Order: sequence, then structure tokens, then C-alpha cells
Amino acid sequence: FFSDSPTSTVTVTPDRSVFTGETVNLKCVINSDHSDWRYEWYKDSVILQTSDRYTVNRDTLTIRGATESDQGQYWCEGQRDGRPNSSTFRSPVSLSVKDSPTSTVTVTPDSPVFTGETVNLKCVINSDHSNWRYEWYKDSVILQTSDRYTVNRDTLTIRGATESDQGQYWCKGQIDGRPNSSTSSSAVYLSVKDLKQKPELTSDPAGAALTGNTVTLTCRMDPSTGNWDSYWYKHTLNPETEKKKTHSYSLKIDSVSDGGQYWCRAGRGKPVYYTQYSDALWVNVTESPKAVVTVRPDERVFRGETVTLRCDIKWGGDTEWTYRWEIEGTNNQYKNTVSRTSTQELNISSVDLSHRGKYSCTGQIHTQSSQRSDAVTLTVSAEAQASVRVSPQPWLTEGESVTLTCEVSGSSKGWTFSWFRDHDHLSDSSRGAGGSYTLSPAALQHTGVYTCRAERGRPAYYTHNSSSHTLWITGVSASVSLVINPSRSQHFSSDSLSLSCEDQSNSAGWTVRRYTDKDTQTCAKQTGSGCVMDSLSTSDTGVYWCESESGEKRHPRNITVHDGEVILESSVDPVIEGETLTLHCLHRSTNSPILSADFYKDGSLIQNQRTGEMSITTVSKSHEGFYYCKTERGQSLHSWISVRGYYIHEHLMRYA
Repeated sequence: FFSDSPTSTVTVTPDRSVFTGETVNLKCVINSDHSDWRYEWYKDSVILQTSDRYTVNRDTLTIRGATESDQGQYWCEGQRDGRPNSSTFRSPVSLSVKDSPTSTVTVTPDSPVFTGETVNLKCVINSDHSNWRYEWYKDSVILQTSDRYTVNRDTLTIRGATESDQGQYWCKGQIDGRPNSSTSSSAVYLSVKDLKQKPELTSDPAGAALTGNTVTLTCRMDPSTGNWDSYWYKHTLNPETEKKKTHSYSLKIDSVSDGGQYWCRAGRGKPVYYTQYSDALWVNVTESPKAVVTVRPDERVFRGETVTLRCDIKWGGDTEWTYRWEIEGTNNQYKNTVSRTSTQELNISSVDLSHRGKYSCTGQIHTQSSQRSDAVTLTVSAEAQASVRVSPQPWLTEGESVTLTCEVSGSSKGWTFSWFRDHDHLSDSSRGAGGSYTLSPAALQHTGVYTCRAERGRPAYYTHNSSSHTLWITGVSASVSLVINPSRSQHFSSDSLSLSCEDQSNSAGWTVRRYTDKDTQTCAKQTGSGCVMDSLSTSDTGVYWCESESGEKRHPRNITVHDGEVILESSVDPVIEGETLTLHCLHRSTNSPILSADFYKDGSLIQNQRTGEMSITTVSKSHEGFYYCKTERGQSLHSWISVRGYYIHEHLMRYA
């Protein structure tokens, strides 16, 4: 009867992983009932011989003072004289030999600590083993557990530290039954100070804070004292406390009420150990000024002009601002373009359509900003065109007044004006300001073709010349006059009107001529030196005068035809200073004064609802202007009332 050879296995004590210097026992276990076995040991296929470090006692191989060279694969075989005469090994055992693990001590919080704090010292052993038993030493004396010293596995806790706890601390770990388990740690010096720390509280910016900005408060501790949490306080009826892990606190300044007294203190540990409070810091808050954008020459400009946008901030301090411009353009290329610049002005040397948009700015002092300005819309037009208005009319008699006004369509700021008569530049600027050119009194030599041109900016930008306007001044003749019947400047449509030229010198050849919006023509129904219009229409509105066979023109007068229900009755001739001016408001159905009416001069009410007549007893030059009346039945057209000085009138009559 035959059976398989018995198997042998190896067991290791204390462990298959040991530290240098330890004693290791390897036992050969043969699965057999026989006890007369002789044992042979092998390491990495080499049979082991007994030596000072390797001894064999029956089934046990002992390695004393293990070193890294003892690492390897171990197995055993058994031999005997009878049968079975040998064993077979099942599998080798791997023995790992490592240096004893190092241990280090960490301290929480960082040293130095302060009297009264709770201090945790942790022994950290660089090993995969978890069954360590820890020993703590202070200044070479092993520490015993007490009311103030407690050990929880790897951690030594000192409660209510005092200056007597100051010293060198170190640790080592032991695994039961293995005296060479761990090396001792390096000593850590614990410093205990009997002085509570006081943090320093600062603000950035350091000066007055502006609403709408953020102030950063910093609670600064001596960096050599370790890590701290910060606790923040504001002086209110209910003091606010806020814990922050960082030393900085961002304070959003929404209103002046966010200013006030702030302070901080630092804390760490469980239970929390607090420092002293910092000195109080006052955060002074001022209402943030609002930036204002101004544009030169105007918010409406023309292509090619030089444009300057300026950002102004009313601020009492002497700190210099830097500026930030924001431009919201009108096309995708410039949409929401933000341009940062330190200059107060944006200069566009030759503006074009791409510069159109909304411009706004803010000012900055260090990290603080002013309120953003209201946006200013820059409008860029293709070209500028001047135009001329004449008031009261371009046809007048010498001695009367006339004002020519030069305007730029859609723009009124910053322009200076030049006037031309018959293409010659007029250098006389004393006749009016701005875009006005006044002739008072007008003389015969002022007759001509007038144009104007506007300019502004440096370098100068010029408009196109205006269209031409003819100004015609006729002479005064005591012997020739235009007689109008009814004698007024306004007439109802469908009424009749007769005009005639009366010549006191009895010279013949005077004809009534007129100028309407169509052309210049002789009165259609001429009877000698007179003209009769049986049924007036609004197309008969115009200037009428007497003209001799030689082309001499005299006594021009304005005639206005109205198809409404109300007209103003006023003299067709200028009023002489010092005389009485009487105005009536007439109704079409009665052709007589209305009982009550409102009278206006240059758009302003000067008499209301008292009567249908208005009188100015002593006329002066200030009464010159456009007059009209209004009733519940309607409103008249405007008539120009011209006032002539008494001495000028006498002079003209004498030498006419």
C-alpha cells in the first residue's frame, strides 16, 4: 500500500513583514503522524547552514537581528529513515525585512501657542501597520495620562496650556511583543506664551469709501503664530458677528449707512481660543459722485467734424481720477465696445457714421468707482446745410427793419456765421448776434442777394452755403403811394379789393405790380393806375407795389388773404413812434369788430376777452412784432407790425 509524500508548510513569527533587528522564527510543519523527522531549510533555493544568526532547533529556524539581506523566499523539507522518507514543500514563504518605521510629531495649532489654548500633538508613524501602541515623552520623561494630558491612540491632548507645558516633545510606537517596532521621533519644541495676541485691522482703500464700491477689511495676525480664523464685528444696536476662514472681509457699500465702526478678533481650536479684539476701525462712507459727459461742439455733429467728449466729476478731494469710457455703438462692429483710458477726454479727429452711439463714463480712484454718467447719444449726419429765414418779409421800404437769420438744420450749438451779399463777404458783425443779421434802418444799398455759411470747431468745419434770398428795399416817395381799399393788411377770401397808385405830382405811368409765390406780374384787372380784384383767393397773398414805366419801384406792402372765419385788422403802413396803434378782430359774416377776442404778440397773450379791439396809445420800437387774434370762432393769420422812428419818418418824407 503506497500513499503520497507528506507536505510541509512554513509559519512565520511575529510576521512575514518584520523590521531590521527583530528576531524571526520560521517553523516547518509536516503533515504527518511521524515525529522522527530531520529538517532542512532553504532560502532562495540555497540550503541554509547553522551560524551565529541562523540556528535550527528541531522544526524551527531562528534568525536573530534580521537585516535586509535576510529578505527572500523560505521553505523546508523533512527527511527520515523509514517510509515515508521525505516530505514535499507546498509553497515558499516570502519574508520582508524593512528598516524600523520613522515617527514624526505634528502640533495643532502651530507653535507658539498661548496660555489657555488646547494643544493636540499627533504621532505619525510611517508604516502600514495599524496596531501601534504609542508612548509620549517630554524632555526625556515619559508622560502619564492626567486631567490635563490625555492620549487617544496617536494623539496627545494638552488642555489649558500653561508656560510649564513648554518643552521638547517626542513619541515612539510599539507593537506588542516586538520591542524594536519603531524608532523615536525627532523632538518638537512647544512654545507657550503668556500673552494674548491682538490682530491689526486695516482697510483697502484706506480713505473715504464711496457708495456702490467694495471695501476690503483685513484682520492681520503675526504670521509666526500660525493659522487663525477671523471673526468680524460691526457696532450696531445688535452687534453682528461673522466668521471667515480668510483674513479678508469684503464689505459691499450700498449706502452711507454701511459705514461705521468695525473690529475683528482671531480664533482657533475646539473649543475656540480667541485673541484680543483689534482696535476699532472707522469706515467713512461718502455718496459716490456721478460722472457727467459733455460733448463739444454738440451731441449732433456732421461727418468730418472734430468731436471731443469730456468726463467730469464734481469731487471736493484733490485725488486725481482715472477714467473708463463705455461705448454702445449702433452697429455690430461697435456694439458694447469698452475702452479703458486714463485721459479725461476722448477726441475724434474726423467723425464718421461708425462713431454714432451712446457714450458713458465712470471715474476711478484706486479701486473705487464713481457712479456711471447718463449716456449721451452722439448722432452723426452726412452733411451740414445752412438755411436763411427773413423776418418780417424780404420786401420793405427804406427806413424799415429786417432781420435775416442763418440756421443749421437740426443743430444750434457752437456755430459762428458768415454773411454774403451778391457773393461779397459782409464783415459788419454789429448788426446782430449768433445767426442773425439785422438791417435797421434798411437803406436802398442793402438791396441784393444774401447767402450765409456756418462754421464751428478747431480746425474749422464749414457747412454748405445756404440757398440765396433776395432782399429788396424800395425808396419812400411823398408823391407816390399805394392806396389799398379796404385799408388793412389781412382780407377774407371771396371779398373784393382795390389798389391804386396815387401820384401827387400828377406824373403818369405808375402801375400796380405784385409778387406772389408763383411769380411777379402786373395786377390782372388794371384800370389806369389802379387794380381791382373782385373775389380774392389765398393765391393772391403777396407783396404789392407801384412801379413806373422806367422800372422805379415804390411803396411795397404785404397783402394776406385768409379763407378762415377771423382776420386781424391792422394798418398796412408802418406805425410812427409815439402814435396810437389800434387792432380789431373781424369776423367774416359781419366784417365788423367782434365783441371779445384774445390778442397775441409773438405767440404770447397780451390781452384777453375784454373787447374785440386792442389799442396801444404810445407806440415804441419794442411793440414791433407779429400780431394775431383768436376768438371762439377761429384764429387770424399773423401780421407784422412795423414801427418807424419819428425822426427817421420825417427825414424820409422831407427828402423823398
